[in-house]
Amino acid sequence: MKIRTILPPKGRDYRLDVLRGFANWAIYLDHIPNNAVNWLTQRNYGFSDAADLFVFISGYTASFVYGRMMLDRGFTIAGTRLIRRAWQIYVAHIILFVMYIAEIGYLAKRYADPNLQNEFNVAGFMANPAETLYQGLILAFKPVNMDVLPLYILLMVVFPPVLWTMLRLPNLTLAASFLLYLAARHFEWNLAAFPTGYWYFNPFCWQFLFLFGGWFALGGSIVARPLIRSRAMLWLGLAYLLFAFVMTMAERFPEIGRAMPVWLFDAFNPNDKTNLAPYRLLHFIVLAFFINRFLPRDWPPLERPLFQPLVKCGQQSLEVFCTGVFLAVGAHVVLVEVSDSIWMQIVVSVVGIALMTAVAYYRSWSKAADKKKTPPPAMARTNG
Repeated sequence: MKIRTILPPKGRDYRLDVLRGFANWAIYLDHIPNNAVNWLTQRNYGFSDAADLFVFISGYTASFVYGRMMLDRGFTIAGTRLIRRAWQIYVAHIILFVMYIAEIGYLAKRYADPNLQNEFNVAGFMANPAETLYQGLILAFKPVNMDVLPLYILLMVVFPPVLWTMLRLPNLTLAASFLLYLAARHFEWNLAAFPTGYWYFNPFCWQFLFLFGGWFALGGSIVARPLIRSRAMLWLGLAYLLFAFVMTMAERFPEIGRAMPVWLFDAFNPNDKTNLAPYRLLHFIVLAFFINRFLPRDWPPLERPLFQPLVKCGQQSLEVFCTGVFLAVGAHVVLVEVSDSIWMQIVVSVVGIALMTAVAYYRSWSKAADKKKTPPPAMARTNG
């Protein structure tokens, strides 16, 4: 079957690194309740948030990297590399899972606050560790704030045949993904969670955003360019972003919400994140189109020192994400048990981002050091 995709040019796209780095920082800040600093993140100004950005870029990157590999080296090589990457993410998730539970258990005992175990959904582990650990290993049990990686793992595991199809029938593959999204919302398909409930990120719905990122990478941005560049899209998109801003403010500030018709307010609040509400999806697509329109791939400032911390955090995304999830618990406990002053909120936010950035720089340096080849020892000369 004929290949019908257009791969992006070879080389690093620093827009992806910067945006993924920003997503990791924003996810950390958003995971700290009652933190004024998280007003800097996008979730307060529209329907979508950093999680949408993280999933979209993950799909874009996976398609760009492994799509090229699949074309150059075949389905088997690329497919096994995708599964290997999913395994790496799974191992990182399990290590984080164990450290996360140990952290919460220690802090709950240290501050004599057993409510922390309920707040972060780990009380069941303390009561029945064997069963809960097993459910954690099969991704059915997820403590609070540990929902993104299981979604990422599952999407990567099933991605090889989807990517093969997308390379040949990109538009049809995206259409099938959208139909699955609509069916999952209509029939309320989701995966069961342990001990009750369902996955917080419904994989049958969020797969569309992942595949939309893949479609965008494999020529979709070129197909959509007339729409992205159109004047009508510019004004309609701006109007929708303004509408999303107003509706989000209505949820944040009750006095604004009370000034609106009940039917209008209830249509968008609460924001349906679990099933990726259509208005949320549209909000992110508009943002993606605007970024593509106004932020060129070769924009020189992206390579300047000002953006390097974000670039590094985007390039070492898995390690930075896991560090942020772990640190967010400690930051929350500091605000609850020590001080919740605005200055302490700023301190825990800045310190957390600084530590995440330090981890990114270390991992970048470590990987570069591992790639350096040690020159062979010089042969000793002998005099006859």
